[in-house]
Amino acid sequence: MDGQTEDTGERLDAGSLAEWVPAMRLAISGADDADVPCGSCTACCTSSQFIHVSPDETATLRRIPKALLFPAPRLPVGHVVMGFTERGHCPMFVDNACSIYDDRPRTCRTYDCRIFTATGVGASEDGRHDIAHRTRAWEFTADEWGAVAVTANAMRAAADFIRTHRTAIPSDLAPTTATQLAVLAFELHELFISENAHGVKAVASPTVSAFNAALLDLPLH
Repeated sequence: MDGQTEDTGERLDAGSLAEWVPAMRLAISGADDADVPCGSCTACCTSSQFIHVSPDETATLRRIPKALLFPAPRLPVGHVVMGFTERGHCPMFVDNACSIYDDRPRTCRTYDCRIFTATGVGASEDGRHDIAHRTRAWEFTADEWGAVAVTANAMRAAADFIRTHRTAIPSDLAPTTATQLAVLAFELHELFISENAHGVKAVASPTVSAFNAALLDLPLH
């Protein structure tokens, strides 16, 4: 949970962690959309976020005015980001809804704020307090924590490792936002799980070189 601001005590069912992990993996890879029980929450649309759009998202690019797009930092030519309004809202967020929902960016299709809850990364590290409030409320199915405790702890260990060794990570790949940190911790959390001869799994810490090698193997999203 995000410990930087007060926990209001509100609780929301985040579902099964054991089911969420493979579903999140598919979403991050772009193979499927994230299925988030958002309800009436629109925090991700109103929290001053830059939205990445890849050059292959032709339908999306046709719907967004070119004046709202500019080159994405640290990504190849053709990748762009869309900014936000003076209020911090996505410019496509109109009348409290996405005006291009059917053609919304892949970033929006795959966004799942439960990744902050799972990795222990605080959205408020980026000043996104509405999202932080939501992630403090999420609670994965309690009776499954015993079975998936190693996975849960590995994701948090990965986030801590990245924070601790940030200067040893290639500068062009090191996360610069809380969202990037949470996603990277999720993608590489299996590096932080060891298994002994009896099949017992435990949290372990890889070397920096092993971590960086795995980081370099990640596909560009």
